Amino acid sequence: MTSSPEETRENAQRSLATAAARNLATTTKTPPQMQGISSRWLLKMLPWTEVKGGSYRVNRRLTHSLGDGLVEFTSTAGEVRVIPQELRELPPLRGFDAEPEALEALAGRFSQRELTRGDVLVAEGSPADQVILIAHGRFEQLGTGKYGDETVLGVLADGNHLGDELLQGTEPGVWPFTVRAQTSATVLQLNLADLQAFLDNAPALRAHVEAFRAVPRQRQNRKGEAEIALTSGHSGEADLTGTFVDYELTPREYELSVAQTVLRVHSRVADLYNDPMNQTEEQLRLTVEALRERQEHELVNNKEFGLLHNADLKQRIHPRSGPPTPDDLDDLISRRRSTRFLLAHPRTIAAIGREWNSRGIYPTPGELDGRTVPAWRGIPILPCNKIPISPERTSSIIAMRTGEDNQGVVGLHQTGIPDEIQPGLNARFMGIDEKAIISYLVSAYFSVAVLVPDALGILEDVEIGH
Repeated sequence: MTSSPEETRENAQRSLATAAARNLATTTKTPPQMQGISSRWLLKMLPWTEVKGGSYRVNRRLTHSLGDGLVEFTSTAGEVRVIPQELRELPPLRGFDAEPEALEALAGRFSQRELTRGDVLVAEGSPADQVILIAHGRFEQLGTGKYGDETVLGVLADGNHLGDELLQGTEPGVWPFTVRAQTSATVLQLNLADLQAFLDNAPALRAHVEAFRAVPRQRQNRKGEAEIALTSGHSGEADLTGTFVDYELTPREYELSVAQTVLRVHSRVADLYNDPMNQTEEQLRLTVEALRERQEHELVNNKEFGLLHNADLKQRIHPRSGPPTPDDLDDLISRRRSTRFLLAHPRTIAAIGREWNSRGIYPTPGELDGRTVPAWRGIPILPCNKIPISPERTSSIIAMRTGEDNQGVVGLHQTGIPDEIQPGLNARFMGIDEKAIISYLVSAYFSVAVLVPDALGILEDVEIGH
């Protein structure tokens, strides 16, 4: 006679068995060991800000959205199409919701083009009469130096786009740079004539674009913030400029997230097998270690507040050739002042070391908390195994400036909570059930906030294979 699923669940082990408990009650022994404990450098390096009331508001100056989001695509049997709603990542189409079918029709107007390594997508000086969406592949953006030599201006990859100025009513000019494929690539293209013909037959979309064109562009600083008008270099009784500092009307608020579990200990184990090691304390210690590991994972990967998902798009860059070279690290740290440290998966750090060795570079290691760690330009490179590695063996490197006073990245927690055993972490007694099992609710409350966009940067799609 077989047991029902309900009976199986009822009879499943819910707490530590006495046979296992006796392992701590006889012979000379170690406390229980756990392989899943990592160095957790992110938790150690983040400055933690006290959050009363469970939420943290980040007030910023008013920043104008430049519409530089990434466009996403679908692929079926080799045919690539842009997701219609993703076209709203182009600046003139942001916020367009009047006619979804218009975006569907516009997406169908793009034609697919395949390129191989070395092919030129656009050439410097040629007519800029196309909107180009990069569906897959990596491209070098090349310019001409002062003395006529070729210089690399940047790297473009999946989701980037070119030529959206045509939608803004800008007269077609010429491309100020050359874009050349570094890998095989797929792009979608829409020429100016087809775009104009489509807008002539889509009144709602044309009206939205024309309204975008008609909005006067307020002067901005190089960070996209509303400019503060100042007067300098004058003499005599010149009229001084008047100004004010505008703020965001809807600043972002971060609510504390939680990682929880219910720890169960049988009363017989807690009563009889507590010498020389307290069973409840050992169970709780390992549970806390697991919660802290999950906390660091969430700080890196959570889609709501995790670092990998909250870096500003202008702070996301791609390696020039694939592996993480010294040039890529320089590009990453140069995008912010006072970079405090870099975070990378241990295998990514190994790839960085290989690139150093191949160039005959041997940077001086850094010292942190009494440990020797790799460093570049004096900035520690710390391991974090929570940064994922894709099936294509690519990963990311995170750079950050930290501290509230430094307008950096800060960890968020609330201390002084009931039954607290560590900052922001508590264990609350839940009672003893009819099976004599003692239960404790173990909770960790946390989040992370980026105070200004350039505090956090990511080098994406780093190749770590040999």
